[in-house]
Formats: sequence, C-alpha cells, structure tokens
Amino acid sequence: MSDEAEATTDQQLSVVVHKPRSQVAIESLRAEGVYDDARSVTEWSEDSVAIPVTAPPQETQFREVVRQVGEPRLRTLDDHLRERGWTDAEIAAAPGSWAVLGSVVLVDVGDSPRPGEVGEALLALHGEAETVLARHGISGEHREPSVEVIAGDGDTETVHTEHGTRYAMDLAKVMFSPGNKAERARMGEIVAPEERVLDMFAGIGYFTLPMARAGARVTAVERNPTAFRYLVENVRLNGVDERVHAYRADCRDVVPGFAEEGRADRVVMGYYEASAPRAADSRAPPDASHEYLDSALDALAPGGVLHMHEATPDALVFDRPIERLETAAAEADRDIEVLDTRRVKEYSEGVAHVVVDARVE
Repeated sequence: MSDEAEATTDQQLSVVVHKPRSQVAIESLRAEGVYDDARSVTEWSEDSVAIPVTAPPQETQFREVVRQVGEPRLRTLDDHLRERGWTDAEIAAAPGSWAVLGSVVLVDVGDSPRPGEVGEALLALHGEAETVLARHGISGEHREPSVEVIAGDGDTETVHTEHGTRYAMDLAKVMFSPGNKAERARMGEIVAPEERVLDMFAGIGYFTLPMARAGARVTAVERNPTAFRYLVENVRLNGVDERVHAYRADCRDVVPGFAEEGRADRVVMGYYEASAPRAADSRAPPDASHEYLDSALDALAPGGVLHMHEATPDALVFDRPIERLETAAAEADRDIEVLDTRRVKEYSEGVAHVVVDARVE
C-alpha cells in the first residue's frame, strides 16, 4: 500500500489502479466497504483509472491514493447527455440501464436519438470502460449475439469479474446476460464440495465456474466452438482445471457415457428452450416428449437435484415448466419434488426467465 494512504484524510479520494484490473479492484473495494458509488470512475492516465473511495483501502492493491480535484464530476447519464445539449424529451428516450462487463459497456439503445452520443456519454460516465456495444438480440442455433460498436476503441474481448469469478469472453461472439448475475452466484453457494455436477449447456462457464470454485466436480458440455474456447480459457483463468472436465459436444452424446461412470448429484439445464416440446428429430425416440429433459433425467442419480431454466409466458409461470418436468419424469418412471421456483429476469415483453429446482427420486 502507498505511504500516501496513511497521510491522506480528505474524503474526496480515489485510488489509481491499472486499467485492465479496474473491475477486480472495484469488487474488492466494494467488499471492503470503501467504494464510493456516488462518484464516477475516471481515466487517470493512458493505462490507469482513478476509482473513488470513501477512505484509503486496507486490503485492495493500488498504485497511489489521490485527491479529487477540479470541477465536480457528472454523476448520471442524464447529466452527461444534458451537457451535450440533449433536451428533456430526448433524455427521456435514452437508455435507463446498461451493464459494465470488464472494459465493455453493453446497452440496449432502443429508440434513443444519436446512439453514438449515448456511447460517448457512457464512456465518460465509466472511466474504466473502453468500448460501448449496442446489443440487438440473440439468434441462431448457438445463441450468438448481434451487437454494434457505438463508441470507444471497438475491442469487444474482455474479462469480467463477478463475485470473484472471472469470465473471459468476446461480447461480439458469445452471449453473456448481466441479469443472470444473482443466479450465477447462487449456484456457487448451493453446491457442496465434491458434488458431481453435469452442466449440460455450459457456455463460457456461466454456472460451471462458480460451482467448481466452490469445490464441485463439474462435467461441462458446450457445442458452440467459440464459447467452448472461452470455457477452457476460463477454467484455467479461475484455477479449477482439476475440477472441470469440458466436452465440446451435444450433451445428449455425452450423457450415456457419463451415466455409465456414475450419475450426477446435480444437473444444470441453463438453456431456456431445453424443456420445449421436441420437434421432429430423427435422433430421438418417437415417444419422447421433450428435447433434453429425458437426457437430464438419465444423467441424474436418485435423490439428485435438477435445475431447469425456461423462458415462460407470464400467464404460464410456473405451471408450464413444472408440468413439463412432471411429464418427463413420469415417462422415465421417476418422481419429482419441487424444491424451489424463481423468476430470474424478464426475458422479453410478457415472457419471464424462470428456474425450477426439483429433487428427482
């Protein structure tokens, strides 16, 4: 820690850190209780940022403590847009929320006028960020994002830190939902050390990483080649190489061999459509009623827990996912006990992202 930290008593303080580790530092400062979220992070030099604090930190690493000088910082997006000459009506159409993921700001610009100015304002508001991406939806077999660079240097690859878990990703190529943050953290809290887990749709490690960091042994399956590459990188980045076995495959091809070696204590079905009624599929038995639930049940040991995610119309929450799970269990001659149901976030207008936790006997 810098000697200046001991001598500085002014409450308008900031700590200077290397820009690539700014998000890690912010999380650490927040955990210490000294992060000042009423002020903005600002660029300090070409390779560093100044993060506002209420007192010199005792645990977080930093280069130096500095006093805030000059004019008061603009605190909101509205402030920055108003400084750029936006009218109240234009500001009313500006985004109300966005996510800072490492060095990238991800935002839905909607009907905002002059998206480029919105992007520049967000960069001014978040000094640790270097690129602003407008997202336009997710599509395709591999759930690939459609994004557009509206400000900054255009680098879409970043490392995002969340509850101590580090996620390397390219936000122009793989999906990352900020709204799932609490669910990712929860999965790391509910697993027991040495539990055997099957993550059927692992992506870049959304649920695999927090569970492995908590001591679970995770078989992580992902068929998207880009997401799989980041999954392998993130396993190494988080130091859980010995706890994660990653497969680039369709999870239905992995389950038979997995079950032969010993079934899972917990199965995670994080893909929204994994419980949808099965379309015509020559690989599937004609009497199967669901796309992946039969495979999930095959992989799960008696008494194990299944976490089934679904995008459900509001009128059918939580009846539809539970009914689908009960039907699949009955076809497999198994019984279920619903342990918990949760609404994770709004998936789209009138549709909710929900999770059902169930014990399967």
